[in-house]
Amino acid sequence: MSMMQASQTGSGNTAAKRPSTANIMRWVIIATLPGIVTMSYFFGLGVLSNMLLAAAFGMAFEAAILRLRKRPICVTLNDSSALLTGILLGVSLPPASPWWLIGVGMVAAIIVAKQLYGGLGHNPFNPAMVGYALLLVSFPTYMTLWAPPQGAVPSDLWAQISGSLPTAQLDSLSGATPLDAFKHKSEAMLASEFWAAQPLPSGTLAAWRLIAIAWLAGGLLLLVKRIISWHIPVAMLSSMMLLATLFYLNNPSHAGSPLLHLVTGATLFGAFFIATDPVSAATSRRGKLIYGAGIGALIMIIRSVGGYPDAVAFAVLLMNLCVPLLDLYSVPRPTGHAARGGRR
Repeated sequence: MSMMQASQTGSGNTAAKRPSTANIMRWVIIATLPGIVTMSYFFGLGVLSNMLLAAAFGMAFEAAILRLRKRPICVTLNDSSALLTGILLGVSLPPASPWWLIGVGMVAAIIVAKQLYGGLGHNPFNPAMVGYALLLVSFPTYMTLWAPPQGAVPSDLWAQISGSLPTAQLDSLSGATPLDAFKHKSEAMLASEFWAAQPLPSGTLAAWRLIAIAWLAGGLLLLVKRIISWHIPVAMLSSMMLLATLFYLNNPSHAGSPLLHLVTGATLFGAFFIATDPVSAATSRRGKLIYGAGIGALIMIIRSVGGYPDAVAFAVLLMNLCVPLLDLYSVPRPTGHAARGGRR
């Protein structure tokens, strides 16, 4: 899985100046470090166990498929795309997820969404989000077991990773995320009453806000290094905030505030690290703006009237379906070429 390629300059030596795939991947991995460190601080070593298992599964599955396809293994693994996919899926899962859950997700991400389509550069869907969406639909109980902020080494860490902890006990250790708790509040309860009742464990809301800021810091690094461009993140966040504001103004007693939608879920992580994947995202500037705006709008629609509190994965995958059409109709017409219908 890759992030955005360097922008073309139009000069003859553009290809020589474009960073290699491996270099892009490594910069993206570096940019994830603020988010990973912050998540690990609040949720413990379960965040790291997710990533390590997902990365190991991803590289093993990729090597196995490459061997079956009789393709060079070392060259492909060295581009770090499977490693990055594992990291992105790992941080998306509840900390200390069972090993088998992570394995199933990486099968969907690497084997189904990536290699069966021909490998890196040919996949129409974001691999990490394919794995996440499959797990969310197939194993909703495990995918909603987000623990409140806790110590670095939870007492049941190994039991959770090995999958030997009973589901009932897992449920007792977990708590709802802010978006999940707000979405499933009683219809009769006003938003002001909900927050006044302090429905979340102490420190949960502050933890998610700091995690969002950490992902923003990593995203800004990608912008500064020109690994991604501003078009998709800005379009996605703008459309999200516009709709969130309209929904909130229309029904402030029951709708979440724009700030809640911006900094308590996967919004900033999705805007900078998921939506900007160039293989599955639109490529032209106009196409990127439409693509990003579509993701932001779908996130708010699903969060407001759908069944899932976050919806970043589903919004990205739905817009991945639209990319061929966006690329077809948003690429500028070269000067002197006839427009559709024979006009110039």
